[in-house]
Amino acid sequence: MLGTLNRQQIDQVLRGAVIGRIGCLAGDRVYLVPITYACDGEYVYGHSADGMKLRALRSHPSVCFEVELVEDLAHWQRVIAWGTFEELQGAAAEAGMRVLMDRLMPLMVSETSTGQATGPHPHAEQAQTAGAGAGRQATVYRIRLGERTGHFEKH
Repeated sequence: MLGTLNRQQIDQVLRGAVIGRIGCLAGDRVYLVPITYACDGEYVYGHSADGMKLRALRSHPSVCFEVELVEDLAHWQRVIAWGTFEELQGAAAEAGMRVLMDRLMPLMVSETSTGQATGPHPHAEQAQTAGAGAGRQATVYRIRLGERTGHFEKH
């Protein structure tokens, strides 16, 4: 059976996944890029080092966001939402990073799964630097969600 998700189900999918895709305009081309994210119901939060994605989002802040939860090809849910990119600074960036870390840290590899001794989480320091790689500073951003649609298949 194919069907349409209601608003509550759409929000559950958005909050339940951690990998989604941003569709944006990069110059004269459509650019689709996966991101790790957290959603609080109103916003999707992400972070990124400088690159094509941030240049595109800064130039054209209207975006499309897509996420799916797939059990198998006959059991899935998909949400597509449209929204506006907002780059965060200062306290707002810190708050956005907390939303991200609260959602993502429990999913990172733990000491017990790697056989390491107990102590600080092995990725805690990297998480606090907002995922900046090779000395680059990461930018924290959010997408203010507007219109949302959702569909599912269940057999």
